[in-house]
Amino acid sequence: MTKAELKTFLDEKATHYERADFIEHDPIQIPHRFQQKEDIEIAAFLTATIAWGNRKSIINSANKIMQLMGESPYDFIMNYKSDSSYFEGFVHRTLNALDLETFIRGLRHVYTNFQGLEAIFHQYAEKDSLQPAIHRFKQHFFEIPHLQRTTKHISDPLKNSAAKRINMFLRWMVRSNKAGVDFGIWKSLNPSQLSCPLDVHTARVGRKLRLLKRKQNDQKALIQLDSNLRKLDTLDPVKYDFALFGLGVFEGF
Repeated sequence: MTKAELKTFLDEKATHYERADFIEHDPIQIPHRFQQKEDIEIAAFLTATIAWGNRKSIINSANKIMQLMGESPYDFIMNYKSDSSYFEGFVHRTLNALDLETFIRGLRHVYTNFQGLEAIFHQYAEKDSLQPAIHRFKQHFFEIPHLQRTTKHISDPLKNSAAKRINMFLRWMVRSNKAGVDFGIWKSLNPSQLSCPLDVHTARVGRKLRLLKRKQNDQKALIQLDSNLRKLDTLDPVKYDFALFGLGVFEGF
């Protein structure tokens, strides 16, 4: 397959899978329940944080978090009085009630001292990458008292992680909402700065299409995949996440 043929193929698949009915069975449905910018981004961040494993389980756990927050994420965050017992009994895989409570306090810290999630990522964004910004965000997020175990729930690209979940969150916030899937509510950042959420599905398909040669799904692999996707579309390379994910999950490519 030539480069031109590959681009045509992936463009068609990206358009096919990036449509409103994608939302119905995807965790992105959780932030789609909200209208206020801060509610959307907080719901998206917490949902993306637990986005590993079975998608139905992710959605169920994210729904529980929204219920605990009274279906008003921003208001809950800003008025939260530290009480770890409030989340007692919550668990999603390795993320427990103490981890979740720490994330609530971390978000309050970000909105109180850094003018919110978008502002902190914009502050540290580089021209062609948000990976260093993820590293700095994690540093600031955990300036609050926390258990060391909780830090594993935000990956660090500078420690060679592909940071799949937070890259997915950034895709949701930054990419255009013209197809009705992503939100495009962070106007200070550009889709060209995004990195593809690298998971087992996108990695497997990426290797079959020779977009990825590295065997490990780590930051070095992400850089390689990003580089090849940017050759296909410099302005919106992460649209191909829909193509790679769709081919892997729905077509068994």
